[in-house]
This record gives sequence, structure tokens and C-alpha cells, in this order.
Amino acid sequence: MTPDAAPVTYFAPAKVNLGLSVRALRADGYHDLHSLMVPLNVGDDLEVRGAETLSLTVTGADLPTDERNLVYRAAQAYLQAAGVTGGAAITLHKRLPLASGLGGGSSDAATTLMALARLYPSGVNLATLARGLGADVPFFLLGRAATAAGIGEVLSPTPVPRTALVLLNPGVEVSARDAYIWLDAEEDFSGALDIEAIVAALSNGRPVPYFNALQDPVAARHAPIRAALRALEGAGLHSPLMSGSGGTCFALAQNDDQAHEAVQALSRVYPDWWVTAACTL
Repeated sequence: MTPDAAPVTYFAPAKVNLGLSVRALRADGYHDLHSLMVPLNVGDDLEVRGAETLSLTVTGADLPTDERNLVYRAAQAYLQAAGVTGGAAITLHKRLPLASGLGGGSSDAATTLMALARLYPSGVNLATLARGLGADVPFFLLGRAATAAGIGEVLSPTPVPRTALVLLNPGVEVSARDAYIWLDAEEDFSGALDIEAIVAALSNGRPVPYFNALQDPVAARHAPIRAALRALEGAGLHSPLMSGSGGTCFALAQNDDQAHEAVQALSRVYPDWWVTAACTL
């Protein structure tokens, strides 16, 4: 690939957790989790082309463009593991809110690994690199709905019916580290999710029997998240839940039309909040 070749654009999907149980605090400081993670049709975009050196440009957000950025670290990891003497020029078009519980950074990193594997094919095990970059990165490498266990790296593909939903972020950035610290302080750990019941409810459009163990401790400290959950239900959607460690919340719609109507209504009432319709992939 020559440095002046046209860049290739890759889509980096967001995810939601259709339920998140935190089962225990492990001796290594991580947590045993149980979650149904599902990719969405909204996310970030990355443009990647071959270059003599590695560089990263970011649009849409004020993010570092060096080793502090997970995309840069993912690219470094692949180039080093593959023994590539060249580099890559990467442009990240950030469309998802930051620190939002949608897995944006992890998805960007996984997409970077896959893009560079296509640019510079090698025998490098991407799954091994993904695990070294973060607990959610292997999920995005898998690229489909999955039940996650362990610290999130034990993945079991789980078919999920196409589901329309609305994402609502009230402008609150939540540190995942803080969310788990707050949960640990309360020791409010929970049992496994009933994945079969969740999938069945998604199939028939009924209220979904899921929960997010991080929601109560996070919402207790961030009133806008409580307001977002109420707003989603008030817009006629069902089964509102916070995704991951927040602060994005979501709720389910009966179809795409209802989701788009809810987005229009919520945008009028909360013009400063990030809101979008989406569907599961």
C-alpha cells in the first residue's frame, strides 16, 4: 500500500448492554460480569490508508492523537506484532459521545486492528491483541451480539432479534472506574441474567426483564441520568435502561417509525441532549 493511496473508510459500531450483572469483585481488582452485549447501526467512522509512519487525526471531539488514544495504541500494537516497517494515516471521525457507556473507544480500537490486518495482512492473532487493549475490545472484534462473562472477554455468540431503540445521552460523562468503585462500596452484587427470558421478550415486544447493576449507584450521583430514563419512558418507549457505566440511556421501540417519532419529540424537549434512533445488528 503506497502512502498516497486513497483511504478506506470503516464503520465502528456502538453497543448497548441489554442487561449487565456485576457478580463479584475479583482478587485482581477486576469484576466478574454477565451481560448481553449487542452492536448497533450507529457509531464512529475511521479512515485508514498506508503511510510511512503512524499518525492519528480526530474530528468531532477533542481527543489526544498519541499513545493516550486507544486507536493509536491499537495501531501500534498491530504494526509491531506484524513486523510492519511502514505505518498508517488514520482519521477518527468521532460521532458518539465520550465516556458514554456505548463502547466507542473499544470499538474504534477493534476496528483499527481489523483495518490494519487488511492493509498489512499477517498471521498476527487479533484476539490476543484485543485482550491486551481492553475488556470490551474482543467483543467488537467478534462483531455480533454475544453473552459476555468473566471480565467481558468470555464471549458466547447469542442471536438477538432485530430491535429498534432510542439512545439518549444527557451530556454526563461517567468514568467506568468510578461506577465500579461506587458499586463496590455498596457491595450490591447480583446473580446471572436470564438471557433466554431477555431474548424472548425482545422477540415479542414485551417489557424486558433485564437490569444494570451499575445504574442505581451512577444515577444516584447524576440526576440527569435519572431524568433521561424518565424521559424515554415518557416518550412512549419501554424497558428503559442505562448502558454500561453510563451516561447513555436507551429504551426500546415497537418499530423504527416509533423510534424516530420519539427522537423528534425528545429533541424538542431536550435540544442540548444527544439523541438518536438505532437498531441492533
